[in-house]
Amino acid sequence: MKPSSQSSFYGTLESVAGKTLSVALADDLDLAKVNRLANGKKPVIELKVADGRVISPEQRKLFFALLRDYCDYTGYLMAEAEDMFKWITERTFQVEPFSMSDCSVSQANLIISVLIEYMFEYDIPFKYKTWQSIPDYFPKQMLCLRKRRCVICGRPADRAHVFAVGMGRNREKVHHGGNYVMSLCRVHHTEQHKIGIKRFIEKYHIKPVKVNREVAKQIGWKY
Repeated sequence: MKPSSQSSFYGTLESVAGKTLSVALADDLDLAKVNRLANGKKPVIELKVADGRVISPEQRKLFFALLRDYCDYTGYLMAEAEDMFKWITERTFQVEPFSMSDCSVSQANLIISVLIEYMFEYDIPFKYKTWQSIPDYFPKQMLCLRKRRCVICGRPADRAHVFAVGMGRNREKVHHGGNYVMSLCRVHHTEQHKIGIKRFIEKYHIKPVKVNREVAKQIGWKY
């Protein structure tokens, strides 16, 4: 449950001892105001650490490569598209307006994630070189499984079991809990069977997803 009212207090984190933090506030704390906000209960606080890192050249290059793919497909101008995705990011994550020239690493990751998800959602194709440049820490695997895109090249794909389901079994009726899956196009699925799963994973540096209840729910499978 979110508090009905909230206020911000700024300072620096001085030390950490287990779950106990020492914080030096920039200004004196108004205890009466804190007690009023807490409504007679023990105050609940949220710790947010400001990201002092500046966007990296790799992040900037990836963002504009993705944006170019988007514009080539939709006909938008680059400046128009950049403003639109900044607006979506600011509204979605409640962040202050920012510039791609000097925003933080965290802000850059947010807008890149927004752009990737948008392109998945509306089936906007990625160029192969752009696809290959998306780092593994973006949720590419789950997006590929949900939208049936090949995790290696981004082309239309099927969900492939790491270990075969079995001849003659109806995949729609199989309970998939505990199985490992990937989303692969026909070309890469055929290659997986040809060279074997171990060599395939080592070649493309991918990690199959284990199907738990949440994964099964997201991709519409029985657990």
